[in-house]
Amino acid sequence: MGMWRNKNVWILLIGEFIAGLGLWLGIIGNLEFMQEKIPSDFMKSLLLAAGLLAGIAVGPIAGKLTDQHSKKNVMLISGFVRAVSVLFMLVAINTGSVWWMLAFLVLLQISAAFYFPALQAAIPLVVDERDLLQLNGVHMNVATLSRVIGTAVAGILLVAIPLSLVYILSMAAYVLLFVLTWFLQFDEQKKVHPVKAGMHKQGFNDLFPVIKKLPIVIMTLVLALIPLLFIGGFNLLVINISELQDSSAIKGWIYTAEGIAFMSGAFLIKRISYKISPYTILFSSSLVIGMSQMLLYFADLPVLTIISFLIFGFSVGCFFPTAATIFQTKVPKDYHGRFFSFRNMMDRVIFQVVLLITGFLLDAVGLQNMSVMFGTLSILLTTLFFIKSRNLREINETERNAG
Repeated sequence: MGMWRNKNVWILLIGEFIAGLGLWLGIIGNLEFMQEKIPSDFMKSLLLAAGLLAGIAVGPIAGKLTDQHSKKNVMLISGFVRAVSVLFMLVAINTGSVWWMLAFLVLLQISAAFYFPALQAAIPLVVDERDLLQLNGVHMNVATLSRVIGTAVAGILLVAIPLSLVYILSMAAYVLLFVLTWFLQFDEQKKVHPVKAGMHKQGFNDLFPVIKKLPIVIMTLVLALIPLLFIGGFNLLVINISELQDSSAIKGWIYTAEGIAFMSGAFLIKRISYKISPYTILFSSSLVIGMSQMLLYFADLPVLTIISFLIFGFSVGCFFPTAATIFQTKVPKDYHGRFFSFRNMMDRVIFQVVLLITGFLLDAVGLQNMSVMFGTLSILLTTLFFIKSRNLREINETERNAG
């Protein structure tokens, strides 16, 4: 119970919940604004991808600064920028200009490129290593709960109040997160090993030789491609399913089903992880994600749509806390800022590519054919990675037994 007496844990979790509410109010607002202004799925994906590109561009400097400076200060500055970015969206709504929305997305993604590596690097400084999997699971559950509530509330608010007020509430959430971050207190030097002079100047060049010696980290990075094939175009999928079924309500049902299933997976994984190796969890989850994508061939049927998202939610709920714990425990803490920044950049690049491909394929072949293509690709990739990783798994099992 020691973890729950830790003030920092509560600040991180409450902060995540509030920030998540703000984020999802904004995302649903974005979808509403784009549905009004931009008819083509591919053009929508281009706009979203432009924001991601800005986040990728600042990734290397974000990683270096997170390792060189206080994690708390990085989180505070990026949190302030995130709150300010909402002003651009308010201008976009008043002027009806997609360009102002682009400015908002760029600023939002730049702030996220700094905030999330700093947050991931701060978590291992807040709790003992034995509590990491539990905190990662709970942290992701809180993020998901805020998504479920945020999307449901946003859906109700869009009908009841003007779009600009939805964004003002989103900004209020970011300001509250900024205030909460001030109260974080942890010893940033406590668990960090002494570093060689001049090490931080190396940036990512210094990180890659370290990762190369950690086969489980490489394999987990590669396997993370599978869920991103689904997640990258998630919002575009939801819009399309809503149009296919001619139902606005299905949007809320999809986010709710996927969110609840994710929380169930993240809750259960803590209990399963003692009996099953991380590799087994990651590969099984990836395989099931591929199957859930294929099930969306029946996206015109509401019940099968919800079942598909329930299966997907549960699988990623098992996948992501396991992956986060592998990264936090296997990568040396001196490199956490750069590693999580690199991972953040990698995720964004893949997100961007998947987003553009999703937008293009939705226009070109339609949702159902695209789902079969993505599902088949996920299952093939998982099988290929599984065959290639058998040797790595044996090495890892030996290390695990020795540890």
